[in-house]
Amino acid sequence: MSLPHAILTALLEKPSSGLELTRRFDRSIGYFWPSTHQQIYRELGKLEQAGHIRVLPAAVPARGQKKEYEVLPAGREELSSWVSLAEDPRPVRDPLLLRMRAAAVVGAPGLAGELRRHLALHQGQLAEYLEIEERDFPPERNADEDRLRHLVLRGGIDLETFWTGWLTRAIDELEASGPDAAPDGATAAGS
Repeated sequence: MSLPHAILTALLEKPSSGLELTRRFDRSIGYFWPSTHQQIYRELGKLEQAGHIRVLPAAVPARGQKKEYEVLPAGREELSSWVSLAEDPRPVRDPLLLRMRAAAVVGAPGLAGELRRHLALHQGQLAEYLEIEERDFPPERNADEDRLRHLVLRGGIDLETFWTGWLTRAIDELEASGPDAAPDGATAAGS
């Protein structure tokens, strides 16, 4: 249910065409709520049918012109209601963690290499987030909406910092016990 709310949020920030929304998702919301071009266009149609958004009238009608959307009062009300809802955190569902659990039973050949690959990906994402923070959130930019956006970015930075630290420890421990280590009869934590 969150993609429509992500679109409403983006359109309230700035009325946009579907293509502009897709580009904005790639640069901001997509970091924590990824979506494809097709999903965005499909949701735009549903939001328009529900009376939450409308196509802005064109200043000069032209054939093949991009449709630009804006949020209607019903869409703002829907988003406000959604923001107010209580929602429990979702459990982590990560295939890498499951593969590590399986490696505790069947051995871990190649696992260290996969952990290094994940570490490099998380290090790259962390560097990107830190660059965005430096560029977009200087100390003087402290309006309420900027502080909230910065907190969302800080959440991403903190998650990537966690993953880089955890993966570094996991690689060190795996390499200390040998790359093909599989404890006989031992089970991973939480069994």
